Amino acid sequence: MILNTLPPLLLALLPIISASPAPLEPAAVARVATPEQPLITASPAAWEATKTSKARRGIISDLEGDVSSILGALGSDIPSYVASGVPNFFQGFPTGGAVKSSLGLDDSQVAALPTQVLNVPSYGNWTDQGWNLRFRGNVYKQPNVSESKLNDLANIFLIGTSVQSLPPSQASQARNLTAEIFVLQQGNQNVTFSLAPAPTAGSSGEPGGGGAVTPPGGNQLIKLPFPTTPEGDFDTFLPINNNGLVAGNTTNQIQRLNSYAQGAPIGNATAYLVPPQGLTIISDIDDILRITKIYQPAEGLLNSFARPFVPWMNMPSIYANWSAHMPNVHFHYLTTTPEQVTRNYMDFIYNTYPGGSFDTRPLNFSDVSATLSIRKFLLQKIFRTYPHRKFVLVADTSNSDVMRDYPAMATDFPGQVQCIFLRNTSGTDSGDKFPYDTSGFKGLDQKMYMFFLVPDDLTHLDIVNGQCYNASVPQNLTFGYQGLPFGLSTGSGNSSTKKGTAPGMRGGSWWSLGGVGLLSLILGWAL
Repeated sequence: MILNTLPPLLLALLPIISASPAPLEPAAVARVATPEQPLITASPAAWEATKTSKARRGIISDLEGDVSSILGALGSDIPSYVASGVPNFFQGFPTGGAVKSSLGLDDSQVAALPTQVLNVPSYGNWTDQGWNLRFRGNVYKQPNVSESKLNDLANIFLIGTSVQSLPPSQASQARNLTAEIFVLQQGNQNVTFSLAPAPTAGSSGEPGGGGAVTPPGGNQLIKLPFPTTPEGDFDTFLPINNNGLVAGNTTNQIQRLNSYAQGAPIGNATAYLVPPQGLTIISDIDDILRITKIYQPAEGLLNSFARPFVPWMNMPSIYANWSAHMPNVHFHYLTTTPEQVTRNYMDFIYNTYPGGSFDTRPLNFSDVSATLSIRKFLLQKIFRTYPHRKFVLVADTSNSDVMRDYPAMATDFPGQVQCIFLRNTSGTDSGDKFPYDTSGFKGLDQKMYMFFLVPDDLTHLDIVNGQCYNASVPQNLTFGYQGLPFGLSTGSGNSSTKKGTAPGMRGGSWWSLGGVGLLSLILGWAL
C-alpha cells in the first residue's frame, strides 16, 4: 500500500489538506460604473480584500520548504503535475517505437499505412526581403486499431470511470482522441505545401472571421528544405513569393492563406501574414476560452477526452467584439497541450472564436523541464518575430508558468506588452485548490494588467490605447503566493489597501507543492 511508503510529514499534512476551506462563492452586488471615458463596466461580483496574517507566514514558508525538499528527494518518478503545480494529464504520451511495439505492428504493416500531416495554423512576418511564413506541424501514420483495443487504451486516461460507462457520443470522442495519441511519428520525411488565398477563417464578429482579409494572390508551392525530425516534427520560417500578396510595409491588414500539405488528405490549415505593427492577442485556451477544470483531474480528463468542448461563459462574445472593433487585430492561440491532441482544440477555436494562428507543444519538448519552459520559448519566438507589435496576453491563474512568464514578457520586452488579463479561477471555482504566485507583477503599472472574475469584466476597456484595468474589479495584490489555506497570503503587499491581483481569494491553496498535488501523489501516480 502506497500510504505505508510515504514519509511521516506527508501523512501529517493530510489533515491540514482536508481541513483547508474551499473558496466561497461571492454574492452578486450592483455597482455604478464611472461615466467618464473610456467606460469601465462594473463587475457583477464583489470581493473583500484578502487579509494576510503576518504571524502565520512562518508556518507557510516552513511547510513549503519541507514539502519542496520531500518532493525533490523523491526523485524523477514524481509526476510532472506535482512539480508544475497543476495536473498535466497530457504528459508522457507514447511515441513511434513505443506505439509500434504496444500495438504489435511489423515494418510491412507500418509501410502500408497512409502518411498524414498535422498542419498547425501559422503566422508570417514581413522582412526587407519580403514575406516569411512559418511552417509548423508533424508527419505521422495512424494505425488501424480495433475498438476494444482503443477502449483499453482510452481507459488509461480516465479517472473513476471507463469508456464503456460513457454515453455513446463521449465514448466515441474518447476513442478518437486516443487514436490521435497512439500514432507513429515519421522522421526524415520531406513535406511540400501549396498556398492559396483563404476566403474565411474562424467565427467572429466580422465577415470571414478573424480580423484578416483575403489577399488578391499568393498561389505557390513551397518545399521544406529540411526533413522532419526523428519525432516527425517540422518547424521553420521560409521566404515565400509575393505573387499578388500585399507588401507588409504598405498595409496594416492581416492576410490569410490556405496552406495544404500535399499528399495528406487532412493536412490543411490557415496561415496569417501579419504586418510589422499592430496588436496581437496571445490567448491560452484551457479554463479561459473553454471549461476544462484542469485543476480537478477527473473532471479535466473527461472534459478533454470525452465531453464536447464548451466555451467558458460568454468569452466568445468578448473575442468577437475585440475582432470587430479593434482594427486589424491578430489572434494567436498558445496552448502547451501536446500537438497530438490539438486537432480538437483547433476545431473548437475555429467554430467558436476568431480564426488565428496556433502554437502547441511539439514532441521534442517531452520531458518535464522542457514542458515547464515551453510556454516561455513560444512566447519569446513570437515576440522576437514582431519586435514592433503590441501584445495582449490572456490566460488564467491555474498555470504556474503563465504566472511566471506573462509578467516576465513585460520586463524582457519593454514596450511590447499592452495588456495582461488573467482569469482568477480560484476566486470563481471552488474546485481550484491551487495557489498562484503574483510576485512577478511587482513593479508593473496597474493599468496594464487585470485579474478578473467574469468575461464582462473585460468589456469597455480601451485596450488599443493601453487602458487595461477595470477599476471596479478589486485586485488585492500581495506580490506573493495567494489562495493559501485559511485565507493566508505571502508577499510584501498589503492586501487590504493595495490594488493588484487575486480578486476574491478565499481559500484556494498554496498546495501547488502539496495539497492537491500531494493528495494525487498519495492516491495514485498515474493520471
